[in-house]
Amino acid sequence: MTLLQRFQQYISDNHLFSTGDTLLLAVSGGIDSVVLCELCKQAGYSFIIAHCNFKLRADESERDAAFVQQLAQNYKVPFLRKEFDTASYAQNHKLSIQEAARELRYGWFAGLLNPANPGRSGQAGRRQTANLKPETWNLEPGTQQSAIHDSRFTIHDLEPGNLNLQQPTVLLTAHHLDDNIETMLMHFFRGTGIHGLRGMLPKKGQIVRPLLFARKQELKQFATDNNLNWVEDSSNALDKYSRNYFRNQLIPLVQNIYPEAENNLAGNLRRFVDMEQLYEQALAVHKKKLLEYKGEEVHIPILKLQKSEPLHSIVYEIISGFGFSAAQVDEVIKLLGSESGRYVQSATHRIIKNRRWLIIAAAQTEQAQTLAIDADEDRIVFENGALELTQINSSNVQLVNDPAIALIDQNTLQFPLLLRKWKKGDYFYPLGLKKKKKLARFFIDQKLSMTDKEKVWVLESNKKILWVVGLRIDDRFKITGSTKQVLRIQFTG
Repeated sequence: MTLLQRFQQYISDNHLFSTGDTLLLAVSGGIDSVVLCELCKQAGYSFIIAHCNFKLRADESERDAAFVQQLAQNYKVPFLRKEFDTASYAQNHKLSIQEAARELRYGWFAGLLNPANPGRSGQAGRRQTANLKPETWNLEPGTQQSAIHDSRFTIHDLEPGNLNLQQPTVLLTAHHLDDNIETMLMHFFRGTGIHGLRGMLPKKGQIVRPLLFARKQELKQFATDNNLNWVEDSSNALDKYSRNYFRNQLIPLVQNIYPEAENNLAGNLRRFVDMEQLYEQALAVHKKKLLEYKGEEVHIPILKLQKSEPLHSIVYEIISGFGFSAAQVDEVIKLLGSESGRYVQSATHRIIKNRRWLIIAAAQTEQAQTLAIDADEDRIVFENGALELTQINSSNVQLVNDPAIALIDQNTLQFPLLLRKWKKGDYFYPLGLKKKKKLARFFIDQKLSMTDKEKVWVLESNKKILWVVGLRIDDRFKITGSTKQVLRIQFTG
């Protein structure tokens, strides 16, 4: 089969897009993206060429932009160009140049694909939106402008009146099999799970990589056979970039010992894709047994989790979707044997030990700040500190005038107790009073500041507040002359 036939077969086998789709081609001007353009042209696909100028190589960057624009003119297809101040973006957002360029280009591409709901790339707060307004795609036939300018991009009209552009549905990149081998190796040495070992996928969302089946040498041969021209990026020869080092140094060294190394790695990529499918199937079985969804929270029974094997991998796959890293897996496993109230936190979620459960909840939600205390627990750790619980005989009680210590009649309690942040509408019967008082009024009487009030927690039994922690117990739970057993609770900030 020719490269063109294999290209079409790969697209069909992997259901990458349909013949009626308008394709957005990311074109740098290098041999890979030039070959991608020619294959799309020969296959009869409708496409638009998009070029990013990262302003990193002075005159060479301008040369590349001009070359790609001429390429679009040769194919008589629309041409989109976007210029970025990549160096400043990298510095402002504390990114490497490679990371910055990736965020910028995929942010722009996402906006071109989804003008009504612009996509964003990278981490929150540093993403750049590139919103191509829908009306820009539907200019009236007969427009005589040679170029339409926007603060974010330029559309070059290659033939006057040809600006009635179809909305592109997928982005095509020119990543090939050699790129994927390098990606797999970089992931392996950086540290990865099974998902990283299988490298890039032919399709992920709206991003399509239709050349992953082809080796670099095959693309070079196709370019030669079809008399294609391209530009060379001088930075490809610099080993300061990780991918270039793998390409120019590491892989050739390995091939000195194992000449078939690249072919073997390509075979591994195919096997790792199959392994990932099996892995996901097994993982789905574990998740079905372990995860209980309760509102916005995920509850995991600790005893079941402890019996699951392999524990480390199962924990990682459960928590990774909530912003936790592989380095936090051991911390989460330690929670299984810790006291209630201990937690591990990511940027977005907490995993809290609550009696016999791990609870995954969004950070700073009210649900995540409610802890249950069983009758047999003697210590609970929470946001403000810890509670030490001791059951003693009333004859051994020593009365103290310390708001950090609560002495409670054990007979008045119904377990589990709940420890939570106070909320509007809460009330209790302050010690010594027979009349209820709202906590908001109590805080005014205590002259608490706004920040002090935000830190207040309450302990309740059967929906009744028994202690405003560190401030006052409820009169209904005080010890009396008839008290037999006392629960002594000490708050340590």
